[in-house]
Amino acid sequence: MNYRQLPITLFLFIILTGAYAQEEDIFGISEKAKSPKSESGIGNVARNVLEMFSVELSGGGAYQQFGTSFYSPNPSLYPFSRYQNLNGDPLDISEDNPLEMKGGDWVFPNWNGGVRVNLFNLLTIGGGFGQEWGNLAPMQGGDYQFDFEGATYQADKLYGTVGLVLYDAARRRSFLNWRYRNYSSSNLYMQSELRQRARQNYPWRFILEAEFGKLNLKKSYDPALDVGPDPYTPRLAVSDKNYYGLGLRVERDFSDYTKIFIKGGADFRKFTYASSDFSEVQDLDQQVYAMQVGLAVRFPGTKRCKIAGCGVVMKHMHNGIEYRGSGIFNFQDRKIGQWY
Repeated sequence: MNYRQLPITLFLFIILTGAYAQEEDIFGISEKAKSPKSESGIGNVARNVLEMFSVELSGGGAYQQFGTSFYSPNPSLYPFSRYQNLNGDPLDISEDNPLEMKGGDWVFPNWNGGVRVNLFNLLTIGGGFGQEWGNLAPMQGGDYQFDFEGATYQADKLYGTVGLVLYDAARRRSFLNWRYRNYSSSNLYMQSELRQRARQNYPWRFILEAEFGKLNLKKSYDPALDVGPDPYTPRLAVSDKNYYGLGLRVERDFSDYTKIFIKGGADFRKFTYASSDFSEVQDLDQQVYAMQVGLAVRFPGTKRCKIAGCGVVMKHMHNGIEYRGSGIFNFQDRKIGQWY
């Protein structure tokens, strides 16, 4: 064989092996079930599109950190004070030499609810609404402290997400085909092992997800600091309502239509804090490190079979139309030995 043709030969072998390994349905039910889901063409298109969408609800907690490069010609206009005296040096700050300060506290609870679309098991696109309640611990730098006086805040957000599927059942099959690529097709034992492993139900999915949206500071009450021109004017405000985040989402399928997921990630936001006379502001950066657990339910595009006497639990056909034999909390094409 010409060595220049070797990469092409390996590529074709992997593709053909993957196609062969994906033929899991011995009785041809899944292949036949690719027929219409509705009696009308419009209804069939609508059901296929509907099956791409899922609704989800998640909740959890987070840890948030505020930071600022503090400088003001009038520090007394802020809740800024010396809380310790380690070196006894006077405050020496300028625009070129600000005081770096940081502080953090917990955010609990926070929850999100939204809709998600799966595009070819390659990308996910979603959006929704969320809320969070957090505490604001003092920021500290050197011997000094920027004290929020036990302030709390409540924020709403409208967000969108774009996710890249890193690993799932299809990519696992491709990986298995690659691992078994050196075994001859005449090696029946190894080819049988490959088919069995490829047919196994792999319920996990790993998604790298970017989040972006708008943040609305609904409530930021500090009882010691609400002294602006309007007694209800908050001194803490969102300077840029747009925020962005990055996270990893791990999903586990419990059926063809239901799954739970865990998502961890970080959001990056910008705030301002006004002086007591509202003549100037300090820029604050916030990072939120969150962990959430949620449930997602995909809309079933295939109707449930209600024909009396039909006991088929898999997807099957009646008069050329595909039906489900099981509820949305069960796998539709369960294999021998799987629960019924």
